[in-house]
Amino acid sequence: MLRIAKLPIAVFALFIIVFPWIARQIPVIEHYTNIMVFVGIYCLITIGLSLLMGYAGQISIGHAAFFGIGAYVSGILTAKYGMNAWACMVIGMAIAAVVAALVGAPSLKLKGHYLAMATIAFGIIVFIIFNEEIEWTGGPDGMSGIPGLSLFGFEFNSVKRYYYLVWGFVLAVFIFTVNVIQSGTGRALRAIHASEPAASAMGVDVFRFKILVFVYSAVLASLAGSFYAHYLNFINPSTFDLFFSVKLLIMIALGGMHSIWGAIVGTGLITFLSNEWLRYFEEFEIIVYGAILLFVTVLLPDGLAGVPGVVKGWFRKQVSDER
Repeated sequence: MLRIAKLPIAVFALFIIVFPWIARQIPVIEHYTNIMVFVGIYCLITIGLSLLMGYAGQISIGHAAFFGIGAYVSGILTAKYGMNAWACMVIGMAIAAVVAALVGAPSLKLKGHYLAMATIAFGIIVFIIFNEEIEWTGGPDGMSGIPGLSLFGFEFNSVKRYYYLVWGFVLAVFIFTVNVIQSGTGRALRAIHASEPAASAMGVDVFRFKILVFVYSAVLASLAGSFYAHYLNFINPSTFDLFFSVKLLIMIALGGMHSIWGAIVGTGLITFLSNEWLRYFEEFEIIVYGAILLFVTVLLPDGLAGVPGVVKGWFRKQVSDER
């Protein structure tokens, strides 16, 4: 039984359905459907990261590694061994889950900056592997020849078809994640975020829940990586570097770490900023991202999701001052 507000979901689903048609009617934004495919792929990562960081309070600046694991597992197994792409996606998620459990077991015992540094180190190590294992990954030149996706003979060989495929998965993951947040598991995660000793005193298995949410977010990142690889039919290690992990952090910080809706909005804004609106800035792009992160950290600590609360507080203050 769904435990989420149905109207916002219905409106959001309707927007996703009609967006390609709207974009096609306006030539200047017709290519936005292609950008929205990437928004959907990245949303799979940021939804999991929002649950991990915003609700469980665990920091990760290495999720580009899990994104890359999904992409390379799917790419290698399909391009080099001719395996079924959907089976390869499942294998990629399984490998990401195992790696996340192995990495998370020691790392999640750390807190604060130490945990952040551990996840950064993990991401850098995986990036070096992608870059140096030329025989398997193609090295800096990347890997090509990755086949597209098809299901029962129906090929997702157009932007529009892939758009609906990816966003169908995003909606399913969104609904599932929101239900997790509103369940006993979600309450346990929020308790861990507030105070691990207090949560443990109330009977919450802190370590188990931290591992579970870390693995869940890694599995979603791997799924996103597989979609990315099969959409572009080409992958390159530079896609999965530390800067991409930082960009993911900016996405959920801008939208609001404590809101799944915020994660989607922040992902959309940063993706469009990167692929469309910042292309003229070239090497100054990173400065713009830094300015955004600084602005959000100082003036909007709850991200865009906190704007309605800020506006309400300002309005109430104005009313009380007038009285």
